[in-house]
Amino acid sequence: MTAPLVLASTSPFRKQLLSNAGLIFDSVAPAIDEREVEGRAEHQGLLPDALALLLGREKALSVSRDRPEALIIGGDQTMSLGARLYHKPANRAAARDQLLSLRGQTHELNSALAFVRDGAVIWEHVSKARLTVRSFSEAWLDDYLDRAGDRVLKSVGAYQIEGLGIQLFSAIEGDYFTIVGVPLLPMLAKLRSLGLIHD
Repeated sequence: MTAPLVLASTSPFRKQLLSNAGLIFDSVAPAIDEREVEGRAEHQGLLPDALALLLGREKALSVSRDRPEALIIGGDQTMSLGARLYHKPANRAAARDQLLSLRGQTHELNSALAFVRDGAVIWEHVSKARLTVRSFSEAWLDDYLDRAGDRVLKSVGAYQIEGLGIQLFSAIEGDYFTIVGVPLLPMLAKLRSLGLIHD
């Protein structure tokens, strides 16, 4: 028997978050080119929150083509500082440059979700968080990069707040689940309202 919920992602971290919340679901990799979608969004002048929604929607729609009977959950996250949109750093040097650009600044994370059933979007949501990076020294940054290792390449911000990365910050506005990329509370509320989990 297939699950009535499908996560349009094979990210172990996203799967773990949903499993920890008690959800029963299948996981399917979406067949989209994220860079191509981002290119279209840039041409259209979409703001970072709208881009996060577009990516989540496209992922869910992609999976819905093969699983029309299921509720597909698609999500994505964007990170921005002013007009600059950030991506996962390609290497340590890129991570260092990125973190230096964030030093002493407040950047924004937009975590988006889209629910799709039978090829139609039935719900969308964006949660925002604002994170202020403290004014660290370059010597501290080099030590951080040494200690964090390749983990800095796995997230758009070159940090994981659930680990060593929390030491980068002086202030955080927003909930933990928004920051890690899956706004669980609004998602669970919507699943309850749809009767897919018990109220």
